Amino acid sequence: MAAAHANPSFQDAKPHPRVGVGVLLVDKLGRVLLTLRNRPPEAGFWSIVGGKVDYLETLEQCAVRETREEVGLEIRLVRLLCVTDHHLPQEGQHWVSPAYLGEVLAGEARNCEPEKTRQVCWFPLGDLPPNLTITARNAIAAYTRQIPHVPNTASPTENSPLTTKNPPML
Repeated sequence: MAAAHANPSFQDAKPHPRVGVGVLLVDKLGRVLLTLRNRPPEAGFWSIVGGKVDYLETLEQCAVRETREEVGLEIRLVRLLCVTDHHLPQEGQHWVSPAYLGEVLAGEARNCEPEKTRQVCWFPLGDLPPNLTITARNAIAAYTRQIPHVPNTASPTENSPLTTKNPPML
């Protein structure tokens, strides 16, 4: 009889939930940084920055690492915004996804993983794309509920960068 594998998760061939951490980044103009996904889950949808937690990595370490790897930014985490129980049976996926509010400390946002991400763009809160991932929708909703100083982006001036319908691609 073969010896049991040291990692019990390998003994069970049934699908199981995974953990992915997201980071909502909001700039001084009240815009949120979103990435257009190339891969499942939710390929073709705009998401907050984030990714899968590695073995023995803390949620916070994952959030900082994924932000650096995906968009080239150094951040600090401000607070936990929400946790999404993300069920995608049509894709055979189930994720538990904490989302943090992050503050940019250094760097310029850019697409560092073009094989995974089609575009990286800043969007005004009042002009978000309709195709947001579940985690992005939940994190943005939590942010607007929890943070009292959310800038009003509903009526920017004619020359404001917030009037951009198609934000600059990074």
